[in-house]
Amino acid sequence: MDRPHAVVTGATSGIGAAIAARLLHAGWHVTGLARGAAALDDRHYTHRPADLSDPAALDAALDGLAPNAVVHAAGLLRTNPVGALDAADGATMWRLHVAAAEQLANRLLPRMPDGGRFVLIGSRTASGAAGRSQYAATKAAMLALARSWAAEVAPRGITVNVVAPAATDTPMLRDPARAGTPPRVPPIGRFIRPEEVAALVAFLLSEDGGAITGQQITVCGGSSL
Repeated sequence: MDRPHAVVTGATSGIGAAIAARLLHAGWHVTGLARGAAALDDRHYTHRPADLSDPAALDAALDGLAPNAVVHAAGLLRTNPVGALDAADGATMWRLHVAAAEQLANRLLPRMPDGGRFVLIGSRTASGAAGRSQYAATKAAMLALARSWAAEVAPRGITVNVVAPAATDTPMLRDPARAGTPPRVPPIGRFIRPEEVAALVAFLLSEDGGAITGQQITVCGGSSL
């Protein structure tokens, strides 16, 4: 295969789909991992249906893959205030955001060629947000993982980073499960576009992004000001 190969989770919707499309346009071959059916029709796109919250299913989906890059974009949001924290919601988000990231890294980083790239899609709320403590905790854990892995694989020229968007215009933004904590429009007057997140990810995966590692880059439209 003469194209570089990227594995993108959550590639059927939202940020994951935008990343997959951007990489295909940039000349990558993309393997998408997601529960749903393929959302992209491109001869350089391969779809592997998988429930990332199921360790056995994810393990099977990773069989035989040795990509140049991994982007873990699959995610979900459940909101509960203190006093009504739901253990099942917390466990579900931890499994998808953190444990699946661990599994992806454990299987694919050792197989990745030198100079590879690993990107986790985090969230600006990783620093804390009212009503979203369980979600924020899983996204904060992503940064700890990324910085630790970055230190381990730096001698091989592999970079590991987190891209942390604020409220992004995706189906998750309109999920009824988050009715108790409606999204706030960033100071720029609009939500972040998935394509803007995808553009940053594509840069981090490029040769020009090779000196950036162990970092969390926030795409917030001024929300962090």
